[in-house]
Amino acid sequence: MNTRHFQFWPKRVPKSLTVPKTTIYHNLEVSAKRYLDKTAIYYYGTEISYQQFVDEVNRMAGFLENRLGVSKGERVLLFMQNSPQFMISFYAILRANAVAVPINPMNITEELQFYIQDCETKVAIVGQELYDRIAPLKHTTPLKDVIVAAYSDYVSGDPGYDLPEEVKMPRLTFDDPFVTPWMNALSCNLLPGPLTAQSDDIAVLPYTSGTTGKPKGCIHTHATVQSNIAGACVWSGITPNAVVLTVLPLFHVTGMQHSMNAPIFAGSSMLLLTRWNRATAAEVIQRHGCTHWTNISTMVVDFLSNPNLSNYNLETLSVVGGGGAPLPEAVGERLFQLTGIRYTEGYGLTETISQTHFNPADRPKLQCLGIPSFDVDSRIIDPETLRELGPGEEGEVIVHGPQVFKGYWNRPEETARAFLSLDGKRFFRTGDIAKYDEEGYYFMVDRVKRMINASGFKVWPTEVESILYKHPAIQQACVIGVPDEKRGETVKAFVVLHEKDRGKVTEQEIIEWSKNHMASYKYPRIVQFKERLPVSGSGKILWRKLQEEELAGSKQA
Repeated sequence: MNTRHFQFWPKRVPKSLTVPKTTIYHNLEVSAKRYLDKTAIYYYGTEISYQQFVDEVNRMAGFLENRLGVSKGERVLLFMQNSPQFMISFYAILRANAVAVPINPMNITEELQFYIQDCETKVAIVGQELYDRIAPLKHTTPLKDVIVAAYSDYVSGDPGYDLPEEVKMPRLTFDDPFVTPWMNALSCNLLPGPLTAQSDDIAVLPYTSGTTGKPKGCIHTHATVQSNIAGACVWSGITPNAVVLTVLPLFHVTGMQHSMNAPIFAGSSMLLLTRWNRATAAEVIQRHGCTHWTNISTMVVDFLSNPNLSNYNLETLSVVGGGGAPLPEAVGERLFQLTGIRYTEGYGLTETISQTHFNPADRPKLQCLGIPSFDVDSRIIDPETLRELGPGEEGEVIVHGPQVFKGYWNRPEETARAFLSLDGKRFFRTGDIAKYDEEGYYFMVDRVKRMINASGFKVWPTEVESILYKHPAIQQACVIGVPDEKRGETVKAFVVLHEKDRGKVTEQEIIEWSKNHMASYKYPRIVQFKERLPVSGSGKILWRKLQEEELAGSKQA
């Protein structure tokens, strides 16, 4: 096990962490007893106390058990956007001793059909604006019953800033005996039976994004999830007095853990937004004194692009960080100049229910994955020979730790391929290419399958993107490889310019600038301006979609 990073471990933080043997629901139960009248959720002008939170969780769990027949270990689909109902549903499913299956709200009917059939769910809890997508699947799949939620039920009065359209939408009615409105389910006032779930029982079945084939359900127990809940609180200093800006999608493991589960474990308050809006985010940070904000780099880029940002008081922010995609160095510097906060990046996967690596808050490195988290053994290996590599050598990241999933749902062969044994330990193969420096800090190179081979030289798109972000006119960038007769592949960059620079900067100027800022084999030979880049529900730029569109276009040509 590599321990060179221990010399940079945060002061007063233990190197090993004892993880609770209790269930995730128990975290809420404890916080509700400790902080009964405290606000758990701020939601567009509405305040929900911990007492109301746990009360509604128990009543929803009672409805799931007593009316819909949800039993221990049964999977329940959670298909909605960020909302109080998402949080209540998540904990209600666990209180009913069942398994939460959070699904990206951007999925369409055909995609939903796969998830429902794969995990054999009979019950779904759905945002009303998404109901039409799931309705055709009732009784044509294992799905039988649907609970439908209207986000507007939890909004009272005018918060003083813009509401997303989904939040404004009045409650709809449904003439279907298999559809239960959210408020009707609560009004039944049914209570659940005994909590029989144990630490090693399955709690959550999040699905991978499916970038290497069909999505796969990742089996996470209460214990694997608890390890990163506790780790997030200790590492980031999340206390009962913290106010967490909850803007990352909660269906995604980073938002789920850092913006929901960790604050609930600590008894913190959560400032919840259904949709990302940079002006609203600045307003609520100022109004409610937000202290912690976990995000994705695209959010930070957009936030800092707000021309009115200097009008807001952001002094209460103390911890800003995230993962999912490296934050460009130039963006991190702009954040520091504005707030005095160094961005603390982390690294993790759906298979590890968020973080396996964290940057130390007092000694972060920009565009760096950080150092291995509590009780994590992380190594770099040659992906073909499996030989362990040393400092500065690029290879595949493998991890062993308490947060690693148990396997893929009903996919024993893929589970077997995802793990290897080394020094008597079971390591998960991440598929990510990285390296670590002499101090034990890890740096992403790229996904194994994303590497561009240009005239025999390896070009990692993430590295090129990082340099492009230093151009003052570039707001967003995404790099892909495209076919080239002479080089085999060449580098193409899709670029979104800041509004003030549109029509003033040309594609050729970006290319010429790039020649002076990176090696000749790396710089983009092709630059294409776009109004916006495609992003996933969690905010990641969908490079694969751009790659597929480019390949389709070249074939037609």
